[in-house]
Amino acid sequence: MVDAYKGPVTRDGIRLHNEADFAGMRKAGHLAADILDRIAEHVFVGQSTGEIDRIIEAMVNAAGATSATIGYRGYQHASCISINHVVCHGIPSDKKLKDGDILNIDVTVIVDGWFGDTSRMFVAGKLGRKAERLIEVTHEALFKGIAAVKPGNTFGDIGHAIQSFVEGHRMSVVRDFCGHGLGTVFHAPPNVLHYGREGTGPVLEEGMFFTIEPMVNLGRPETKVLADDWTAVTRDKSLSAQFEHSIGVTATGCEIFTLSPAGKFHPTY
Repeated sequence: MVDAYKGPVTRDGIRLHNEADFAGMRKAGHLAADILDRIAEHVFVGQSTGEIDRIIEAMVNAAGATSATIGYRGYQHASCISINHVVCHGIPSDKKLKDGDILNIDVTVIVDGWFGDTSRMFVAGKLGRKAERLIEVTHEALFKGIAAVKPGNTFGDIGHAIQSFVEGHRMSVVRDFCGHGLGTVFHAPPNVLHYGREGTGPVLEEGMFFTIEPMVNLGRPETKVLADDWTAVTRDKSLSAQFEHSIGVTATGCEIFTLSPAGKFHPTY
């Protein structure tokens, strides 16, 4: 079938995009990644997550872009900042970073109607050994998933690549949250699970846009959402980490729209 607004849609409801759409996603992804590059120097012991968010919002505005999260379902910040055992959707606040804290900063911007969505890990002060190992495994898991992206493979292949790698390191993959399609909307089909069986799920086709954003826990995979209806934490209070890229499926593999311009995607750069 054909969507009246933007090109063809698969039988699973996944939109297929053209080269002009790829160009739009490159611009949006580049800005989101550049903002995370530049925020790195503002992550330090004693800094508040609220101040980090204020700086991010100023960067978005200075670029003439729009924050996708401000006003989204009532959310009022330009980023989600998730510290230690917070899995995702941590709300910026006056809370100050302590030595050894690890944090995921997630930013989504809108540039000329296209959504650029990415997150990565940062550390305040000295990185502990367990946290370092968790970050390494999570980072590698993302790229294991990305390596499975090419036409003819399935979304189950992506999830299996991530899950088998993570569990091989005696860590767990969060099931309660997943990646998603995006483009001229924030969230669209498909749901991109970070676990699964090879050969299952929709078949990947050239022109699909989506995020891969595995959340990995040092302990068990279960999470709970706090009373603010946003903040998700590990039930066993174990450390959690996440990395996220927005990608588009090409004829031979995929293009990552949110690569770090300065090579700062991993916190030990």
